[in-house]
Amino acid sequence: MDKTMKQARTTVRHDSDAAFDKGLRAFFAYRDLGVASTTGGQFGAHVIRAVPGSGPKPEWHTHALGFQLVYVLRGWVVFEYADIGEVRLETGSSVVQSPGVRHREVAHSEDLEMLEITSPAEFATSVIGEPNEQA
Repeated sequence: MDKTMKQARTTVRHDSDAAFDKGLRAFFAYRDLGVASTTGGQFGAHVIRAVPGSGPKPEWHTHALGFQLVYVLRGWVVFEYADIGEVRLETGSSVVQSPGVRHREVAHSEDLEMLEITSPAEFATSVIGEPNEQA
């Protein structure tokens, strides 16, 4: 271990203590799993839950990050990617999004719940035009 890195403490989160907060998208609620604080911001992990009655607002965007994995815990979600088109993910499905890929969320079930893991934990998001438009 690098001597300049502070030794991280083991982090435990229980469902009974779960708190979902506002985050990047207003139609989702986010539960922080404590990964960012444990890894000094190198990684982030959230459970993302659909806000009932609040459907998606499809908007093409990119994220400035090196890694993003989404795993569907419950329900379904439809994403559209500039490189592969539209995909429907259901319970047990996952997607590793290419760094900087232009994408948008098109639709989701009211009971959607996903696990998202990113690196780094905090990253910039840029709203951009349609894939056939100049970025």
